[in-house]
Amino acid sequence: MSTKLQMKDISIEFPGVKALSNVDFSMETGTIHALIGANGAGKSTLMKVLAGAHDHYTGSIHMNDSEVNIQTPKDAKELGIDIVYQEVDMALIPYLDVGENIMLDILVNKMGKKQRVNWKEVHRRANDVLKRMNVQLSTKTKVMDLTLAEKQMVLIARAIVEDRKFLILDEPTAPLSQRETDELFRIVRDLAQNHQVGIIFISHRLPELFKICEEITIMKDGKIVKHSAINDITQRQVVEAMLGKSFNEEKFKQEIPVGDVMFSVKDVSEKDKKVKNINLEVRSGEIVGVAGLVGAGKTELCKTLFGALEIESGSIVLKEKSIKPKTPFHAVQQGIALVPEERRKEGVLVEEPVYSNLTAANLKKFTRGSLFLNPKKEREAARKMIQDIGVKTPHENQKVALLSGGNQQKVAVGKWLMTDAELLMFDEPTKGVDVGAKGDIFELISSLAKQGKGILYASSELQEIMSLTDRVYVMYDGEIVKELVTSETTEEEILYFSTGGK
Repeated sequence: MSTKLQMKDISIEFPGVKALSNVDFSMETGTIHALIGANGAGKSTLMKVLAGAHDHYTGSIHMNDSEVNIQTPKDAKELGIDIVYQEVDMALIPYLDVGENIMLDILVNKMGKKQRVNWKEVHRRANDVLKRMNVQLSTKTKVMDLTLAEKQMVLIARAIVEDRKFLILDEPTAPLSQRETDELFRIVRDLAQNHQVGIIFISHRLPELFKICEEITIMKDGKIVKHSAINDITQRQVVEAMLGKSFNEEKFKQEIPVGDVMFSVKDVSEKDKKVKNINLEVRSGEIVGVAGLVGAGKTELCKTLFGALEIESGSIVLKEKSIKPKTPFHAVQQGIALVPEERRKEGVLVEEPVYSNLTAANLKKFTRGSLFLNPKKEREAARKMIQDIGVKTPHENQKVALLSGGNQQKVAVGKWLMTDAELLMFDEPTKGVDVGAKGDIFELISSLAKQGKGILYASSELQEIMSLTDRVYVMYDGEIVKELVTSETTEEEILYFSTGGK
């Protein structure tokens, strides 16, 4: 027997922002329902209300026409509702092992009742759910030693280790390879069809929504603007509903004169061989793509060039000067910047205000007598930068954690615009970012290239590589296996070399 979920007239406000306005949302168990909208549209906020993370909302929630009270995550879980958040590192305990993290909710309940923990049973149950997901992972491995994709699978395993009526997946495929994504889809279909779980699937990757979902709800500015069967709507119509205007596909790379080589890497290998024998060049005004599947070494390459991973051998030249970044501090001093993949963990200070994030990479510029920060000067510069890059925030004092994903990413980019960086590296900069904010970020990157900066753009999104870059280096197993001119290649050719093709 199916269970019907209804959220009626849901509204919620935060300081300076009305996040949801009289929202009605409904679905039934056994179905896979897409929830989509631009960053800041309210979709994650609506799901946090359903999951018990926000308790100051107005309106009501019903299951099978009976009103239920959801004020805490515990309330939601007792009703069979769970959520897998996008920010995996905030939801896991790094110093506990995989088994303990998967069974965390059950362990907490046992401890509350002062029951003895059967650790053998804990690992048996955790191992069973991983086997069900076809995930090859030891339950004794510490979570801090996992890749981002493996952490995502641990979170999903935690959510399904107990029976659920409704499961919310917030950008679940963002850190996954194609193989891992296909496996996740198999799990999701199994949950919906064979276990009658209702899946709410939040993603900005439209093709995958059309591949797996049956219904779609589109949000804009805290309201629902469209609900449809997935077969009755096109991808273009979805984008236009999200943006509130017509959308034209375009090549974002502007016609910018490319200058001389300003950054070159020769035979660089990282100490632990996460990347090896790297040879690449970037010219001034050039946007160079680094393509590859998840695990190919794109992130490790960026971190090696940024001094976050140790260089064992090879040479790096920036602006005709030989450099060897030993730490990110040295890299910044020498004119290199990195916008990392995990922006909330490594790219921004989420608990700090927007203005201090924007000035963080160039504090010397905002000091008096080289000793004391000048907050007035910081705020003035931040206000101008907020306007220049289009950060949607009530004011410069707003905590970054309260911004949408796209606006957090703009802040992560904006702080480097206040520095004298000559080479800027972007690692999966549009992950979890909607199509509107994505266009803004592309325009920012193009404007940097127009200023004569060198850009390294690492992404597994081949469409982005094709629309933004001049050349592309393809990575496989920690090495660059092919260099291609973007205008003379195809997504299919890039994918061929990304999968080890010779």
